[in-house]
Amino acid sequence: MSSSSASVTDEQINDLLSKLQATVKNIYILMMQASAAKVLQETCDYIRSLHREVDDLSERLSDLLADAEVNSAQAAIIRSFLN
Repeated sequence: MSSSSASVTDEQINDLLSKLQATVKNIYILMMQASAAKVLQETCDYIRSLHREVDDLSERLSDLLADAEVNSAQAAIIRSFLN
C-alpha cells in the first residue's frame, strides 16, 4: 500500500469518527430534552392532583363548617385558621 492510500483511509476514519461523535451528541441532547419534558409533565400532573386534593378538602371543610353550630368554639377556631 502506498502512503497516500493510508492517508486517505485515516482521513476517512477521522471523518466518520467526527460524524459519529456529532450523532452521539445529538442523540444525547434529544434524550436529555425528552427526560426534561417527562419530568416537567410529571410535575404538572402532580400539581394538578394537588389542586384536586385541595378542592376536595376545601369542599369537605365547607360541609363540616356548615354542619357545625354557628357559635361553636371548634368552628370559630377553624374559621380563624382560614383567615
